[in-house]
Amino acid sequence: MTGAGRFGRGKTMKPRQVCVKRVTRETRIQVKLNLDGVGRGDIRSGLPFLDHMLQLLARHAMIDLTLRAKGDLAVDDHHTVEDIGLCLGTAFDQALGARKGIVRYGVAYVPMDEALSRIVVDLGGRPYLVYQVATRRRKIRTFDVTLIEEFLRAFSVQARMNLHVAQLYGEEPHHAFESVFKGLARALRMAVAIDPRERGIPSSKGLL
Repeated sequence: MTGAGRFGRGKTMKPRQVCVKRVTRETRIQVKLNLDGVGRGDIRSGLPFLDHMLQLLARHAMIDLTLRAKGDLAVDDHHTVEDIGLCLGTAFDQALGARKGIVRYGVAYVPMDEALSRIVVDLGGRPYLVYQVATRRRKIRTFDVTLIEEFLRAFSVQARMNLHVAQLYGEEPHHAFESVFKGLARALRMAVAIDPRERGIPSSKGLL
């Protein structure tokens, strides 16, 4: 996995933009990310439902995200979904640099019709995923929604992020996972924001 364009935060704010590529025998993925974007998403993974979710993530996190993925979908969706999570997480980690000056924490409650999700993130450098969903449906058309957990685990590990996902209630799976991704977007938007009062690393340890 390779990346380019790591930026820190000095006296003036530098662009937090990266391009990350991941190439294996199973997948070829490229991610271009701008944390200080306007919500533009250009997503092509070969998995329409995941594309839709990542489009929502870009729009509501106010990041610019371009993603291209080609995977062995004839075998299974698993490799592509997980590797997209790995690549996107790496892009976030690189774009955040030393994480100087960020808010660090983010929380969001987001409804979607009958569904409600609570998402809490800590960009403190310690990866961990807690994942709880109320909906018991496994499929949205041909997409296995249990793979969302694999995506989020890979994303949280590579982004070095503590991520708590609780889809509190809701029966319709599209509504349930739309509330999850919109909630994740809003929580990330809060956490990656620059805190005008924070002059250093937002940790008592002095390092994230």
